[in-house]
Amino acid sequence: MSQQPTFLVDLQIHTGTDFTQTFVLEDTQSNQLLNLTGYTACCHMRKYPTSSVAGTFNIDFAADRSSGKLEIQMIKTTTINLKAGKYFYDIVLQDPDGKRVRPVEGTITVKKTITR
Repeated sequence: MSQQPTFLVDLQIHTGTDFTQTFVLEDTQSNQLLNLTGYTACCHMRKYPTSSVAGTFNIDFAADRSSGKLEIQMIKTTTINLKAGKYFYDIVLQDPDGKRVRPVEGTITVKKTITR
């Protein structure tokens, strides 16, 4: 895998709702979709980069991993426990050889849902 730059993508989550965000990753050397076959991934959010984990996202890869698609998800029973405010997150991928890269990072604004 070639070195991937980190893309900044800011997100918004409303408490008590299901959250999903799909990313399509490309290999920057070839401009081709990144084949995610054999990759693993994790994604956490924290109030500050050095604080404890405030939330963990489930990650689903597309059935066709050569499409470069992955989706992060957090279900409403998890988002309901988030406190409103600004958080930081990133996605870390590990390739089949064990190399880790961080293709996406950003901030998450958590807002309290008004309608319950």
